[in-house]
Amino acid sequence: MLTERQLEVLLSVVYEFIESGEHVGSRTLSKRYLTDRSAATIRNEMADLEEMGYLMQPHTSSGRVPTTRAYRLFVDSVLQRRRAKEQGSREWVENLKAHRDGVRGALTSASELLTQLSTYVGVAAVTQLREARLSKIDFIRVDTSNVLLLVVLDGGIVHHKMIGMPYDLSQESLQDLARRINTLEGHEWGEVRLILQNYIAQELGRYAESCRNALDELDRLLAGDHTKIFTGSLVNLFNIPDFHDMGRFRALFSILEQEDGLVDLLRKFGTREGIGVMIGEENDVPEMENCAVVLSSSISGGQRTMLGVIGPKRMNYEKVISVLDRVMRDLVDCSGENEREG
Repeated sequence: MLTERQLEVLLSVVYEFIESGEHVGSRTLSKRYLTDRSAATIRNEMADLEEMGYLMQPHTSSGRVPTTRAYRLFVDSVLQRRRAKEQGSREWVENLKAHRDGVRGALTSASELLTQLSTYVGVAAVTQLREARLSKIDFIRVDTSNVLLLVVLDGGIVHHKMIGMPYDLSQESLQDLARRINTLEGHEWGEVRLILQNYIAQELGRYAESCRNALDELDRLLAGDHTKIFTGSLVNLFNIPDFHDMGRFRALFSILEQEDGLVDLLRKFGTREGIGVMIGEENDVPEMENCAVVLSSSISGGQRTMLGVIGPKRMNYEKVISVLDRVMRDLVDCSGENEREG
């Protein structure tokens, strides 16, 4: 259990390290934050906090830096205080309202906005919690044994997948199958699948096996919950001193470039509504040990929307939490308005 003085020292160290990126010494804290405490008193408290696992001293003659345990205490204090309401830009809100073609455009904009406002990397994702409803399907013949499947769901979310075929199908046959599926626009996938099974068995003859293969791939793509993710620009990573180490940069870049891994990370983390923070080794993905994720999750209209910011452990948590909270509320509000007007 920390004493009040130890808590003051610890939070000051975290705040100063986030601001400066430099190892924090007792004289700095005495001059800038704890002016009623002597440098010697602060130094003794910092030594005790190091023994308790809250601080570490990278070099014998250097100041201290926070550990993940210290960041966790700092973040929890920010969440408990709640945050000042970050005022949304009218330009952002109007831009969001303009995306009447569905959530795809809105989430793309949200991920870029979070990237701009946070100076880290913004991400946005949507998971369908009810059975998917189809909007449109296309099959594009690539060669004699491969077909590209394009699926558009209600809300404008697009999925694509390459399908291997046991027999060559003409583009005309593929278009005929797509037309049949697209007559069922707005129906749930379970209902569509049953109708297509009967159609394939009764009318497609020698093409039945190929079409069943396509149907099975559709089933794997659409059955159960599925997540689509959007990532903002990665340019900001080059401006963050914490990622000037190429090993750290490559580790984070590998996660951001692998959609499946990023989706798994957000799914595990975004199972409850509200804002949560995962710091360093709290995440069981080794590539994320020097990173932090702040994520906001909201459920409405049969889907879970997740907005997040990924950056270094030394991120400005107060700013990011405030921005994320505001963008999520604007997104939910504007989506609700669009649904009512639609």
